[in-house]
Amino acid sequence: MTEPAPRRWTRRPEGSNWGDFGEDDQIGRMNLITPARRLAGVAEVREGLCFALSLPLDYPGWDDPILGRAPPVLSTRRLADAALFNFPFGRVIPGSRDLCCDDAVTLSTQYSTQWDSLAHWGRLFDADGNGVDEPVYYNGFRAGSDLPDADANGGSHARRLGIEHLAVAGAQGRGVLVDLTGVAPDARAVGHDALMALIAEQRVEVRTGDFLLLWTGLDEQLLAMNRQPDRKRLAQTAIELDGSDPALLRWIDESGIAAICSDNTAVETVVFGEDCCADGKSFLPLHELCLFKLGIHLGELWHLAELARWLRAHRRSAFLLTAPPLCLPGSVGSPVTPVATV
Repeated sequence: MTEPAPRRWTRRPEGSNWGDFGEDDQIGRMNLITPARRLAGVAEVREGLCFALSLPLDYPGWDDPILGRAPPVLSTRRLADAALFNFPFGRVIPGSRDLCCDDAVTLSTQYSTQWDSLAHWGRLFDADGNGVDEPVYYNGFRAGSDLPDADANGGSHARRLGIEHLAVAGAQGRGVLVDLTGVAPDARAVGHDALMALIAEQRVEVRTGDFLLLWTGLDEQLLAMNRQPDRKRLAQTAIELDGSDPALLRWIDESGIAAICSDNTAVETVVFGEDCCADGKSFLPLHELCLFKLGIHLGELWHLAELARWLRAHRRSAFLLTAPPLCLPGSVGSPVTPVATV
């Protein structure tokens, strides 16, 4: 008789939902998007208008100095010792008058408009309950075995929690947008109270299984900078969620939202410093809560301005969102061209 496989964890992080959707779950809160909730998204379509929510994938335009993400590089394939661009097939097929263009791309999957997979953010945590911290990810999946290291046979990739699971799950449902562009200059780290006030003012109804979209105006700033972003200026004007606010984190959990997507670079404020990780804290607490504890996917650098202005003009906040990532097995993130239909 075959022995059952040992459970990956005996202890889960406080406030997490590990195991609630099954011991082997790899899509987290996307489980909440049932057929009924997807139909609720379809019910928000009244005009048949659509908005593409992706920046051009060569934006922002910087070479990321921290994570090394770089703009995509297009290259041309070759056939019969010639570039496969305006290639005349008459060179290989006598009498052919056909032409062909074919290319390839090298890209950082999280450079521009993107999804973070649940394999993007992990923690050192004592999941075995033996007093020793292990490197683990959502639902207790392990670094090394489930996410092999770079020097492993075949190289680094996510055997579990890869972005393909979000693709197959069908990233589609009811989306709601909150306009954060009007916050005061001295309150650009948006906490619970400020967010609740905006939600009430804009009459946004947030339901279980919704995609929550946050427009801060950074998308328009980046487009205006034409691939030559001014980092200092962007840092001075950035609007982000305050991941250090316990009330905000509690609301994210209790709201039942399936994903959070923003036009900024990390959804939350990134704070580096000597004390940012004191007492074992994460320097990205919202990433810890969403990706590591609750399985809430994060979308970053989405282009939301046109949709936000249309919704405001028509006194609406909800729409059908369709946003599948690339079905790229093993990837920890993916470019995405989301579409909002109103």
